[in-house]
Amino acid sequence: MKILIAGKNGQVGRCLVNLLEAQTELTFLALGREELDIADRIQVDKIVSEFQPNIIINAAAYTAVDKAEQESELANAINRDGPHNLAHAANNINAAIIHISTDYVFNGDSIESYTESDTTAPQGEYGRSKLAGEQAVAQACPKHIILRTAWVFGEHGNNFVKTMLRLAKTRESLGVVADQFGGPTYAGDIANAILTISKQIARDSHVYGIYHFSGFPHVNWHTFAEKIFEIALEQNVLVQPIQVNPITTLDYPTPAKRPANSRLNCDKIHNAFGIKQSDWQAALVRIKEYS
Repeated sequence: MKILIAGKNGQVGRCLVNLLEAQTELTFLALGREELDIADRIQVDKIVSEFQPNIIINAAAYTAVDKAEQESELANAINRDGPHNLAHAANNINAAIIHISTDYVFNGDSIESYTESDTTAPQGEYGRSKLAGEQAVAQACPKHIILRTAWVFGEHGNNFVKTMLRLAKTRESLGVVADQFGGPTYAGDIANAILTISKQIARDSHVYGIYHFSGFPHVNWHTFAEKIFEIALEQNVLVQPIQVNPITTLDYPTPAKRPANSRLNCDKIHNAFGIKQSDWQAALVRIKEYS
């Protein structure tokens, strides 16, 4: 099996590279934006045609949720046009594509965990660009897996865990939103899920479609922060406790509206691939690697 990865320098991309380096039964080519601009269709077609992958994994994305409100053209170039170019190129050589998407395709108003068939209704430019990317991938390549995830964190890149640890070193207290709920998802678990899916779709053509993969148990940001600090203190990443005060979304206004409910129902991916939800608490045990 030959795998092409776009977005090698992101949180999931770097985990994928580390994971695939240990796989002797496959060949992979991982490229960052400086080597592959997915918004450049000519460049995408050229690289895909030359490498001839069996599977393309798109881990590249524009993720600046607030900036997207002013940079919608750039967000769409990366989150809509780029995935379309990759999917189109994959279809040209009869390859499959695995595309990472987000909980932001939903409005967050549901009281239940979102299933793959629930109605999408993004609230901001970021979510709209990601939904457009999903639709572009599905239209351009029948052999697609769209993997929606949420609240991603890991050793690489910028994420909530790193932000909390950084702020805790200079403050005695923090206010953290307590009325937004979701499942923190470790980037390494996303990489493992993608590898499992890649191996199975090479054998089974009936599993294509949209899947949800995120962490469990579901929590709010405030509870997540408390757990981060608890483990950081246990492992001497922090030398003194920090007071974490619950606040509301209204107390912390942002240019882009956040979903109140980012909980994703992950039954479908478990039934199809045997993949369990990300154990984010286990991932936090390696908290020294995030600081």
